[in-house]
Amino acid sequence: MSTITADATVTPEDLLQMPDSIQYELVDGQLVERHMGTESSEIALRIAFLITLFLRAHPLGRLFGSDASYQCFPDQPKKVRRADVGFIAFDRLPNGRAPKGHCRVAPDLAIEVISPNDTAEEIEAKIAEYLHAGVKLVWVVSPATRSVRIHRPRTAPAGSISLLIESDAITGEEVLPGFSCRVSEFFENA
Repeated sequence: MSTITADATVTPEDLLQMPDSIQYELVDGQLVERHMGTESSEIALRIAFLITLFLRAHPLGRLFGSDASYQCFPDQPKKVRRADVGFIAFDRLPNGRAPKGHCRVAPDLAIEVISPNDTAEEIEAKIAEYLHAGVKLVWVVSPATRSVRIHRPRTAPAGSISLLIESDAITGEEVLPGFSCRVSEFFENA
């Protein structure tokens, strides 16, 4: 990710008004360009499709794509992040509905698909921010290794980090109880 505005401070409200806002996140008042790639976009859509199929039979909450923005960081109220896929349980959303503008509720599940120009430091920073904000489950999907690294809060019974490879099954744990598929399904035809 590269910072776009070095001098001017941008607010979360400013970001909402920008015509190309989905291309940016907001960190310390600075626009940060999101690295996106065609392969990572396709994989994110495939994962969203698999979860959508599950949610049709098990209506547990709402699923959001990469254009959804989260302003849910308690120590940094002006920070705005975007997950490639996010899920929030109905009972955590006001009236069970998707909010207008930035979502001030941390997702229960945040999924990041690594793009070609993402750096390890950027991904690790987002994971730490999500977990600090209360995200229960973070999936970091690597097209290069065809694997998924699962991050949970340190107090999670399953441990804080797991690595799954293509032949492993991934589950929604307590966030999406009953969801399960092979990691390889994330990468079919990729």
